[in-house]
Amino acid sequence: MKIELWLNGKTEPYVADSCERFLKRLKHYTTFQIVEIPEPKRKGNTDARVLKQQEAQLLLPKIDTGDFVILLDEKGKEYTSEQYAEKLEKWLGSGRKRIIFIVGGPFGFDDTMYARADETLSLSKMTFSHQVIRVIFLEQLYRAFTIINNEPYHHA
Repeated sequence: MKIELWLNGKTEPYVADSCERFLKRLKHYTTFQIVEIPEPKRKGNTDARVLKQQEAQLLLPKIDTGDFVILLDEKGKEYTSEQYAEKLEKWLGSGRKRIIFIVGGPFGFDDTMYARADETLSLSKMTFSHQVIRVIFLEQLYRAFTIINNEPYHHA
């Protein structure tokens, strides 16, 4: 099964090295790809609702019916690393061809995205930049695979 992380904008050089470190490690467990989605163009004081709709219009056509979609969202469910590993293992066994984790824009997601999502996941009650979340997500995904495989990276 392929796992993808979809987010806005390009990875900045100051986080690229850390991302690359975890991307190399993840190759041992899964096919993984970061998909950088262009942000909708803001014109003046564009309403947040309109921006969320524009983002949804960019994302929804790229999602296939067989995809398992997880929104990374502050309103999502929080898990310990062990619980997240259990969930990931369940998602991997779901028979879907692709798991897509999606980071929303600065104003969150449009209702159409919540309607399409299979799950919502929060990595923290805190808010992180779109750059920092790349590293946090990749580290937690790698950690989950090491937990699933009973490897020593995670020390509970």
